[in-house]
Amino acid sequence: MAALVGRRTLVQLLRLQAAERDGAGRLGAACSGSRHYVLSGKAANASALNRTGPASRQYSSDSKDDLRVRYLDGEDAGIVVVGLNRPKAKNAISKNLVKMMYEAVEDIKKNNKVRSVILCSLAPGIFCAGADLKERAKMHQSEVGPFVSKARALITELGNLPMPTIAAIDGAALGGGLEMALACDIRIAANSAKMGLVETKLAIIPGAGGTQRLPRVIGIPQAKELIFAARAVDGAEACRLGLVNHSVEQNDSGDAAYLRALALAREINPQGPIAIRMAKLAINQGMEVDLSTGLAIEEACYAQVIPTKDRLEGLAAFREKRRPHYKGE
Repeated sequence: MAALVGRRTLVQLLRLQAAERDGAGRLGAACSGSRHYVLSGKAANASALNRTGPASRQYSSDSKDDLRVRYLDGEDAGIVVVGLNRPKAKNAISKNLVKMMYEAVEDIKKNNKVRSVILCSLAPGIFCAGADLKERAKMHQSEVGPFVSKARALITELGNLPMPTIAAIDGAALGGGLEMALACDIRIAANSAKMGLVETKLAIIPGAGGTQRLPRVIGIPQAKELIFAARAVDGAEACRLGLVNHSVEQNDSGDAAYLRALALAREINPQGPIAIRMAKLAINQGMEVDLSTGLAIEEACYAQVIPTKDRLEGLAAFREKRRPHYKGE
């Protein structure tokens, strides 16, 4: 029965992905031209946004700037940088930020030109402080549950993106901030960054997936200890626990984790994009079922890459001793 359910779930997912690929070509074509982005209320070209030092950090009190999405170009084409940009609120998760992130995730999900996503902060010293408690204090009790449900659904959608996602944690990631990072495939943190699900300090529990994702990442006993004690750990300890993949020495610009995430995205970029998506699907689905069902999922995902042009390009490049040029076809 488990195998049957697993196969049915996979078939539905593969059909959905096929439908998304059919429509993504049109979206990709529309997105492939000259891009402009909102930067402090003014248009800016991609090269200005690709700078990673302090000079590239420009802030605005305009709520439209709470999230900045950058589609990199040139050799980095295919990498999308999603930047949290509420420095005065420590990137706290507000109604507006949830809405903007939903829209960004939907756009990214439908674009088959996207090969990897980096989630980072544009505010020095902070990744995300969790829920916007000032906004929360103004909510009626009846509003809190629905808002938390929306935030949980957003983070679930982030986790369901078909391409690799990397969280670059250059500062504190607490509560919902860490929950967002946990939904990403890979986490990279500065050694000075603080991370924790600290909700029990406020007499509540993690409500956006933390009680489920943290145990899956670091194990049940360790997750219980951190959640029960509302303990925050630094990057080095997070790496020891397996909470993050890499802990890096912070630099003067405060963006060491972002730079390491960008380097990793550049490693992923040249690989077969359909193969990467199928590998992610096989891993994510397979970890939730028994081994026999997991192997069936792997087989079904492998079947999806056999008829692709990319697979033939990979064989040709190997034979001709050259670098392959994959198009996601």
